[in-house]
Amino acid sequence: MICLRCGYCCKNLAVVIVKDPALGIREDNLIPHNFDGKKEPCPHLIEKSDGTYECKIHNEPWFKETPCYQYTQIEQGNQPCRIGKRMLRKK
Repeated sequence: MICLRCGYCCKNLAVVIVKDPALGIREDNLIPHNFDGKKEPCPHLIEKSDGTYECKIHNEPWFKETPCYQYTQIEQGNQPCRIGKRMLRKK
């Protein structure tokens, strides 16, 4: 799946995130995010001036081990994210 950087997942989905990027992925550095249903933006999310979003930790060498990187949509393969297409149409 190709992320379109709409920000939806980083604001709405419950996922385990890395608390302190300098420490990387370690058991004592992982925290639940949005498990309480508050739907708050991930602290690593940056909104850009064009209305898209960027992840501050996306280029870390351990990012491929995170649930965020591994998230996909069934039957999407190397296709643009369906949620992203819908959210960007609304803007």
